[in-house]
Amino acid sequence: MKVVQWILVGILAFAAGWASVSYLTTDPVDMAGALALALVLLFLLVGLMAWRFRGRALAGASLVALVAVLGGYTLNASVVLGRQDPREVPTLTRTADDQGDGHTAVIYFTHGEPETYDPIGWLNQFREFDEQGVSFVPFLARPAFLQQLRDAYLTVGSSQHRQRHLVMAQAVEDELLSHGKDVRIYPSFLDDDPRPDAALVRALNEGASQVVVAEVFVSISNHTAEGEEQIRSVDAESLGVPVQFTGPLWDSPSLHEMFVDKVEVARGDVPRDEVGVLLVGHGQPDEWDREWPTETEHELGLRTHIIDALVESGYTRANLELAWMSFKEPNVPDTAERLAARGVSTLMVFSTGISAESIHSQYDVPELVAEATLPAGVEVVNLGAWNDHPLAIRAIVERVEALLPAGS
Repeated sequence: MKVVQWILVGILAFAAGWASVSYLTTDPVDMAGALALALVLLFLLVGLMAWRFRGRALAGASLVALVAVLGGYTLNASVVLGRQDPREVPTLTRTADDQGDGHTAVIYFTHGEPETYDPIGWLNQFREFDEQGVSFVPFLARPAFLQQLRDAYLTVGSSQHRQRHLVMAQAVEDELLSHGKDVRIYPSFLDDDPRPDAALVRALNEGASQVVVAEVFVSISNHTAEGEEQIRSVDAESLGVPVQFTGPLWDSPSLHEMFVDKVEVARGDVPRDEVGVLLVGHGQPDEWDREWPTETEHELGLRTHIIDALVESGYTRANLELAWMSFKEPNVPDTAERLAARGVSTLMVFSTGISAESIHSQYDVPELVAEATLPAGVEVVNLGAWNDHPLAIRAIVERVEALLPAGS
């Protein structure tokens, strides 16, 4: 009978550890059930130990329970974190003797983010960090990190990222068509459906004679490299279909002008010398800087161009600051406090490198600003991401048109 009791302790503890990971990482619809299960298992475990074990036996049972909980937690964490990307790529049916119908396919390629909580993007990111030896979140803490991601989704309701980009992609197509270009737009996402390679296959199957990949990113980075690798894997050139890439938008004058326009609209009657502007970049680990120095260089370059454009429009350079969301300094709260101390009455905050509203711009950056201690009376205006501002659309269109064949 005692052996059975020890086995029950191990089973209940293992199941409780497993259930705790399920609670931390599961879909919001299922988290209440997962939490209830974890609590019931823990209640039964504690009850059994209190009822059947005393003295040294209780200490031994506690050790067994601790090891079993950790074992269940670790095993389920491995299962959850080992989940593979489920997105599919359609079958390429185009043959080499098919010359297409003459139109240009514009693969609108951007980061992407699920509309509702789905950790697959971060699971892919964890694997990339591990492969490159980047220290980020320890393995056993990753379920709790995913819980924080889920909490962010629950706070904002849903990510606007996908829908905003679909609107932007349609606006790009409409503008190109209005310029007499024979194009079709194909939205694609690094961390959402469809993937860039899936969008390219669809374009080829639908008769595209040439392809332009519109890279809706700030910088050349591991993200743009991953998308290019997916697109190159389709080998459209073997079908006689050339593929060109626009490159990132960090040095686009139209994009720089967009930031100025958004500040001008938002300030209303506030004098320009009372406006502070905080340009928040994403930031990347130092290990990535060694492999992808262009990411930080281009983020800094974009924000330098924006500051210069704002100064030319009459804003005070000392009231225009850069900060990083993560990995780098200066951070957001300290920089916001420094700007407010200069006497600005309005503090405008941009998620500078975010092309369309996302969890970063909807939740993370506002939360960081909220950590700052600001004087009473300072108004904080979150200007968010680029979204479908006409000048952001123009920046993308300009890059695409520069690569379109003459007369297309």
